[in-house]
Amino acid sequence: QVQLAESGGGLVQAGDSLRLSCGASGRTFTHYAMGWFRQAPGKEREFVAAITWNGGITYYEESIKGRFTISRDNAKNTAYLLMNSLKTEDTAVYYCAASFVFSDTYYFNVKTWPYWGQGTQVTVSS
Repeated sequence: QVQLAESGGGLVQAGDSLRLSCGASGRTFTHYAMGWFRQAPGKEREFVAAITWNGGITYYEESIKGRFTISRDNAKNTAYLLMNSLKTEDTAVYYCAASFVFSDTYYFNVKTWPYWGQGTQVTVSS
């Protein structure tokens, strides 16, 4: 099992940048694909980005392509989400997730990710 903890959220203005971090402990970090999801008030949790165990392949939700970048540092047991050109509609709680088995078909589905962090709030003001 792996334990995840997000950090780096906060209150920013539209157009600003923010980098979220997800620290992992427990099982070997390199065994897991990592993902980022977000949940806005009154909405379901939605996929944002995912990265394979070695960082070789990344996936992004269409609305954030070109603005967000997912990466990982296996030596530091940490995954990152760099968010540029933030918009008010990016306001949400952001969660990182991990999965030992990565599905390149269903990576966007919350049910395929068994391990989750507690989330970090990102608020973008206009």
